[in-house]
Parts: sequence; structure tokens; C-alpha cells
Amino acid sequence: MFKIKTMNKISPLGLEVFGEGYICGEDVEDADAILVRSASLHDEEFPHSLKAIARAGAGVNNIPVERCSEAGIAVFNTPGANANAVKEHVILSILLSCRKVIPAVNWVSGLDTTQDTEALAEKGKGQFSGPEILGKKLGVIGLGAIGVLVANAAADLGMTVYGYDPFLSVEAAIKLSRRINHVSNISDIFSSCDFITIHVPLNNSTANMINAEAIGKMREGVRIINISRGGLVNNEDIKEAVRSGKVSCYVTDFACPELIGEENIIIFPHLGASTPESEDNCARMAAEELTDYLENGNVRNSVNLPDAEMPRSGEARITVIHKNVPNMLSQISAKVAEAGLNIENMLNKSKKDMAYTIFDIIGDANRIDMGDIERIDGVVRGRVIK
Repeated sequence: MFKIKTMNKISPLGLEVFGEGYICGEDVEDADAILVRSASLHDEEFPHSLKAIARAGAGVNNIPVERCSEAGIAVFNTPGANANAVKEHVILSILLSCRKVIPAVNWVSGLDTTQDTEALAEKGKGQFSGPEILGKKLGVIGLGAIGVLVANAAADLGMTVYGYDPFLSVEAAIKLSRRINHVSNISDIFSSCDFITIHVPLNNSTANMINAEAIGKMREGVRIINISRGGLVNNEDIKEAVRSGKVSCYVTDFACPELIGEENIIIFPHLGASTPESEDNCARMAAEELTDYLENGNVRNSVNLPDAEMPRSGEARITVIHKNVPNMLSQISAKVAEAGLNIENMLNKSKKDMAYTIFDIIGDANRIDMGDIERIDGVVRGRVIK
């Protein structure tokens, strides 16, 4: 019986993945896995029983990934599951950044209804005029699952699109339209584009990447869209740039207090993936990742372990999370052999300083002492799956 602790309201379509053999809920104790959306886990104390955490979303800033790695807890996310929802939100943001729809709607709502409102509206509409996006240049920083969809959609709308991603994957490159101009220097995006949208993870190398220096390289009147992570843009620098007119409009999905109430800054309450379809897709994908890991030891879309999938064979399966250092396989294999077990199949994968090994064995798995394996220097955690 596996225990799944939910930290947020999770889509029923995701919870349906946990069939017989699972207990699932907010009050579960000694959980085998946690399924979370936006709740912060940084201050959570994890039980020794915890084997995995899956976030129904792409970013994992709310999860202490390093601490999980040290404890041998696999951390999963759901890249691409909410990509279409975010793409649509970005396209909406691009349009709102230039067509002044929000202030126009607010203005009409305040008209004196005892007068000829049609005449008043006709007379006042000129203050809300804004440019079209057809033929304008859009720079997409980050060409992952979302960035590729945004770039292709913008090209379909008649924009000239430039994409920047020094880590462009083969899968993303295949999906990227031939109409997208791929540039190798981010400064080319800054200097040439009328609109810039950011689609990169938040880490030490990307934090505050849009700052006064970067903005100084941009075109006068540029419009910047950030539906990715709030920390990617320096709030004080963007506020000053909008006030000066260097940036015509900034659209963000993150309600930081220093930007609220600023003219020409549009702030959403983190709506990028807030569609029922996206929540269903993310929850289902996260649940499937957890069940496959708990039942079979397979790893898909982990941020701290390598992808490792192998069809089941043999009579039982041993999985080992360990450091990516020499002589680990021989030491672990020796312990399996000492227990009188035969290795029928094996898979070893690594990701930076972490590695993961799967052994399918023949023989009585009860003979193996996983504590003996975990005492090997460099082994983080081991598990027997019958």
C-alpha cells in the first residue's frame, strides 16, 4: 500500500491515476510520495518513508531540491503539460501590452450612464489606441516546451520572431518552425525586437537577467512579457524603465508589491497555467510519474535524477540512488552477488553528480540487506521493489 500526501487541491483526473493499493489525501502520514502544486515545502520536515515528490507544474522553486537529493528523494515536474495554457496567456499578454484593452474597459465602466454613453465612448476612445503586432519583431528568450509554442504562434500571427536558447534541445528544435530566426547572442534579441518574452527557469545564472544593463541595450519603447518567473526581472530597474518610457509596457504574472499601481505595468495573479485543461494535464502527468517510480523504479522528468526506464524482468527489482563516482557499480553488484542473487538486467544512468542504477534480479529478494548497500560510501538510498 502506497501513501500519497497531497499539499494542494489536485485535479480529480490526476487522483484517479492512483488506483487500488494507494491511500491519497491531505492528512496522510508517513507518506511514500508528495503531490504538490504551489505549496512551499522548504520548511517541511520529510519523513524517512518519503521516496518522491512530484510537482504538477514545470518550476520546482517551492521544493528544496538539494535537500531532497541528499536524502535520496526523487523530485519530478511536468514539463510541457501546461505549455498550451501558458502560450495562450503569453499571446494575450503581447496583445494587452499594446492595445490598452484593460484601461479602456476600466474607463468605460466609469462612464456616467445618465448621459449619451455611446457618444462619450466614441469621443474618448482615441486615448486608448495602440499598435498592431503584425510585422513587429518578437524576441523569445528560452525555447523549451513553452517558448517553442509561443514562437510558432507569434509567427502564425504575422510577427517576425527571433529565438535565443544556448541549450536548445533536439526535440525542441524539431518542433520549432522554420520561420523562427535562431540567434546565438541574447544581445541580438535586446537590440532588434519590439517585444521580448522570457521563458527560462529561475536559477543563479538567470536571476535579474532583465536589469538596467540589459534594458539599456533594448529598443526605445520595447514591450516586455514575463509569465515565467518573477525573479528573472529586476523590479526596481523595470519600474524606472517604464516610468522613463524606455519600456512602453511590462506584463508580469507575479504580483510584487513595488510594481502594483504603476502605470503601463500589467500584473496578473499568476494565471499562466490557470486553466482546467492545464491543471488536469499536470496532475495526471505528475501522478503517472509517481506511480511508475513507486511501482517500477522508473524515472521520467526528474529534476535531480537522470531519466531511467527499463521494462520489468526477473523476480524483483533493486534500485539505487548514488553519487556519480567511479567503482560504484562493482561495489553494489558485489553486494547483490553476496546475497546469492543473479542480475538478469541492469541500467545505469547519471545526471551531473547524481547517478541511478536499476537491477532486475533472479532469486529471493529477501536475502538482500539494503542497509548493507546503503553503507557503501557514495550510496544515498536503495530500495527493493517486488
